[in-house]
Amino acid sequence: MKKPLILAAMAFLTACDGNAPASTTDSTKAKTDSAAMMRPIQSPYPISYSSSFAMDDPKNAETVLALWKSYDAGNLSATRDDFADTLEVHLADGMTMRLSRDSTVAAVQSMRSSLSSAVDVVNAIMAVKSTDKNEHWVLIWGMEKDTHKNGKTDSVELQETWRFNAAGKADLLYQFAEQPARAMKK
Repeated sequence: MKKPLILAAMAFLTACDGNAPASTTDSTKAKTDSAAMMRPIQSPYPISYSSSFAMDDPKNAETVLALWKSYDAGNLSATRDDFADTLEVHLADGMTMRLSRDSTVAAVQSMRSSLSSAVDVVNAIMAVKSTDKNEHWVLIWGMEKDTHKNGKTDSVELQETWRFNAAGKADLLYQFAEQPARAMKK
């Protein structure tokens, strides 16, 4: 009686040792991949760019976080190499620029230098890949609180969409902004 019990216990312990056979690992990966690749979106509108996205490597999201942090610190030159040779920027105020890396860094540094401080809060960030276009994007939502040199403070809710080229450099930015919601009176 003890022998079958010992054999059953050994079989159970062997099955739970974390060294799953390749076929189990492959089937788990297939389930994960199929969960990431959901059915196409059925839209009553024509989709002009893409509706086929999957989660991407977080390295580009980490680059955007470093860019935001260098802006807060007031030192854009620290992340200069994260920009492509040319960057197209669409700012929330309607300004559009297509500048060289050095001109981009200089322009943003000039904006930042007009402030005594900038503090960002990140609400959410994700790296995604357009699977049908083979393009890498980062979506970030947050709030920026700026203190001007005269002591005045401003806050703005931001949503930015960054595109990264094949070399992992930011080459396109779309920025959207909204004033923070005011507290409702009771």
